[in-house]
Amino acid sequence: MHRPTRRHSIFATVCTVCAIAFLAMPLTPAVASAGQDAPAKPTTKKPGLYPQADDAQERIDAALARAKADNTRVMIQWGDDWCGWCIKLHDLCGSNRDLSRKLLYEYEVVLVPVGRFDRNLDIAEAYQADFKGNGVPFLTVLAADGSVITNQETGSLEAGGAHDPAKVMAFLETNQAPARDAATSLKNALAESKKSGHPVMLHFGAPWCGWCHRLEGWMNSEPAKSILGRHLVDCKIDTDRDTGGKAIFEAYTRGKSTGIPWFVFLAADGNTLSTSDGPDGNVGFPSTDGEIAAFGAALKKADPTFTDAELQTLAESLVANRKAREAQAKAAREARAATEAAKQGGA
Repeated sequence: MHRPTRRHSIFATVCTVCAIAFLAMPLTPAVASAGQDAPAKPTTKKPGLYPQADDAQERIDAALARAKADNTRVMIQWGDDWCGWCIKLHDLCGSNRDLSRKLLYEYEVVLVPVGRFDRNLDIAEAYQADFKGNGVPFLTVLAADGSVITNQETGSLEAGGAHDPAKVMAFLETNQAPARDAATSLKNALAESKKSGHPVMLHFGAPWCGWCHRLEGWMNSEPAKSILGRHLVDCKIDTDRDTGGKAIFEAYTRGKSTGIPWFVFLAADGNTLSTSDGPDGNVGFPSTDGEIAAFGAALKKADPTFTDAELQTLAESLVANRKAREAQAKAAREARAATEAAKQGGA
């Protein structure tokens, strides 16, 4: 652990006040900056920004899987809840619309706690992240295959005692993934379809689309991943980020306002076998019983080798997904109601 510098001593009181005020607000994922040294023991328990469970590598691996599907990068932010500068940069990236959008579109952000510079050292060594020598927050950018793009101390991203939005943006833009060409992605998927004999599931989404992320998350979880993988070639096109993505989407939907996620099943020659347009419109991420039934029918039409047992398993998985979301929403409502009641009781 390196010694506190004079600059850190000057900002210690200011950062503590800033951290308390920020931690009282709802948190959104982002990044952080600036050199910081030995943590002071907190006097009261506050909600944490950094996940404290010993699951950092699992979270990094999950982020890498999403980055591979989305053609994005993974950014690890090394730091901890005692680090006022970590929280300040996190606050900047959550409040600055340009930075927030850049992170949403181009990065999977993983916050990894360093403790008192004695946690997750094995992971840091694997990614050549010298946060002990440079202070925290410290940033590591990974390609989707897990290789290191860059390691970055964050003191150089400051100006005038605060984080400089222009410097942070320049860092993010320099290290983001090159744009993916939608036509090439589709061409490769059709070639794989010809080779394997499986139809292509071409699905369209965008970074801001919550239902798109739910569909992709479900497709990449079991049992859906194994079942769909036995029958389909997966091809995702991002209508916002992929070069030519919007044009291909409009070509397949014929300009109709279907919304996203929207998908089409293609034969190896590119002919349409079925789509996500059900009796009541685009099923998107199948959630209602009618949408789930329409999804199963589209799968069976695209590939008749889907068995009834497989389709039933997929349907049950979608129902379970819906119930889990409903339970989470209910818990969130109850938590908000309890918080509001506590505020009124203390007034």
